Formats: sequence, C-alpha cells, structure tokens
Amino acid sequence: MVAHYLEFERPIADLEAKIEELSKLSETTGSGAMETEIEALRTRAQTLRREAYSKLDAWQKTLVARHPDRPHFVDYCAGLIEEFVELRGDRKFADDQAIMGGLGRFRGQPVVVLGNEKGRDTVTRVKHNFGYARPEGYRKAVRLLEMAERFHLPVISFVDTAAAYPGVGSEERGVAEAIARAAEKSLMLAVPMVAIITGEGGSGGAIGTACGNRVLMLEHAIYTVIPPEGANSILWRGARTAEEAAKALKITAQDLIGMKIVDRIIPEPPGGAHSDPEATIASVGDAVEEELAILTKMTAPELKKQRAERFYAIGRSGLQ
Repeated sequence: MVAHYLEFERPIADLEAKIEELSKLSETTGSGAMETEIEALRTRAQTLRREAYSKLDAWQKTLVARHPDRPHFVDYCAGLIEEFVELRGDRKFADDQAIMGGLGRFRGQPVVVLGNEKGRDTVTRVKHNFGYARPEGYRKAVRLLEMAERFHLPVISFVDTAAAYPGVGSEERGVAEAIARAAEKSLMLAVPMVAIITGEGGSGGAIGTACGNRVLMLEHAIYTVIPPEGANSILWRGARTAEEAAKALKITAQDLIGMKIVDRIIPEPPGGAHSDPEATIASVGDAVEEELAILTKMTAPELKKQRAERFYAIGRSGLQ
C-alpha cells in the first residue's frame, strides 16, 4: 500500500523515502553496514512524527480526521464485534450503505452496532457514497435502534461523515426529517448508547447517530456544525481561508470537551489513528467497554434522564 502523507508530514515523508532507499540498497548488496544509519533515520522519523502530532492546529486535525487510511466502520466492526449480522434496508425505499449496522457481540456482550462507512478505494467509496447518508440510511438507523430497545441491547455508534447527502432525491425523500427521527429515537432510547466520533463528525448528518448517553471522540477527530470550507464560503464569502474557519469553529476534541459537547477523548497513537489502526481500535474498544460497564447498571428512566440532561446542558453554562 502506498503511504499517504499530509502536507505537514513532508519532512517525515522525505526521511522515510530515504530509509526505504537505503533498505533496498542494503538488501541488494547483502551488507549490513548501513543498518546503523537506517536505524538512526527511523528514530529521527519517529521523533518528527511525535513532535508534529503533539502540536496540530485545528486545520491540521481536520486533515488528519479525513485521512483515507484512518480506521473506518468496517475496521472497527471487524476488530471489536464478533458474530456480526448486518441489517439492510429501510423497508420503504432502499438500502443505504453509507450507514451500516447490525447485531453482534462486543467482548462477549450482545449489542447493536451502527456507523458511517466512507469506503477506502474508488469502488467502495462509490458503494458507500463517500459516507454521505441518504434518508434511507437514517431510517435504517431507526430500525436498528428500535431493535436494540426491543431486545434490551446496548447501542454502539461510530460517527464519521462530512454531512448527510444533499442531493435533490435525498431532499425529496425527506432527509431532514429522517435525521430528526433518528436523533429523536436516540434521545428517547431506553437502553444505553455510546457514540464515538472516529473521524469527521459533520453537521446534522453526524447528529442523527451521535445522540448517546456518552459521546466519545478520538484525539484528532473533528465535530462541527459545518465543514471549515463551507463556513469560509457561506459566512465569509470566501474572504478568508478554511484554516481560519477551522480555528474559529472550535471543532477539535480538545475544544469540545472543554465545552462539554463530548465526554471523553480517546488518545491516538503517535502519528494518528492511521499510523496504527489496530492500537486505535483496541483503545476505542477499551473506552467503550468502560462506559458500557457504567451505563448498563442504570435503569431505563435513569438512562433517558441522563441523556436529556446531558444534551439540555450544552450551551447553557453560565445561564440562569
């Protein structure tokens, strides 16, 4: 697989290209004379990556959140959910593969799991509509939530979408109402729900499946009412930059936990989730397990009350 480097990772890319070149030369000559130099370059690359990711600004985090090699829903599902059985369709129009979900076991516990899937190559990105869900996706989510409630199963939701699909057909079939119905169902659930912002949580498209008792967020993910490019275009008429908009929007996990919009930040490996997907998936699993251990002890009325109080409190700090 060809490595994908972001702009601020260019010095790292140059070093790793040099490491690859020297490694191939060493293999060709059959000499181990360059091993010391190669190891020094690897150490330097690791140091550069750790330093770069320790001081990312909001725009750089946006780029990392959109990195094509970050773990997707199918990866979390494969790594954390056993005996997964997918549920498809909304029983009204079609199956929307931008939102996937079904039944399975999370570390031995039966659960309902759902999430956005963007796809990784041309074929899968088209299949999953780049993660832009249509009304059918949100109606599918409601079906899954209703099933969870019927069988008293906790819900795990993985959120990673720039927005809901804004096409004409999507609007004609009521995408705004479908999002609202999914959010309403999430807020009124009688079972525990944990939502994780794994990459890009954008606009109402993310809210529809993110209204959990606990909302977790990966360290370099973003969660925003509008993408930075859209904010610059609509609010500033293109007079500024997406970088400035990202900073003004307060979209990082560090911003949002301070405003109590998210409840917990899940650390990523040095170099971001894409640098070590297995470690990231394990960290997410550990965090979800800890949260569910607390939530599963609560009664249905307690879960509803906690969820309501959590969301009512957003934006009200300091108000009397």
